[in-house]
Amino acid sequence: MSNRINISSGSPFEDTFGYCRAVKTGNLIEVSGTVALIDGEKVTSDDLYAQTYNIIERISVVLEEAGSSLNDVVRTRIFTTDMSKNADIASAHSHFFREVKPTTGIYEISALIAPQYKVEIEFTAWVG
Repeated sequence: MSNRINISSGSPFEDTFGYCRAVKTGNLIEVSGTVALIDGEKVTSDDLYAQTYNIIERISVVLEEAGSSLNDVVRTRIFTTDMSKNADIASAHSHFFREVKPTTGIYEISALIAPQYKVEIEFTAWVG
């Protein structure tokens, strides 16, 4: 019997690419690269603070579904198409993780899945 649990977000990309939002195996949770839900008002394509904040807020729900929380995050991997805005990204990340202090890395890449996305984050968390 497997102790693997796949957690879906319902994104159409999950079937296209053959992945799910998160996988929980034992006490480990790995969360796929996640971009913001850009609504054009609260979260815009040029606001990297809002994109980062939105991503982390949404992933907190995924982690809770898996029996974990943002307090259990041990690693984040941040990808951005605009490293000149790293202070905005850092500020949003710190809002959630100032006390938790997971390991992290931030990497500038040439593009994400669509041009309006400027930040994508992967998470690793522990349950318990």
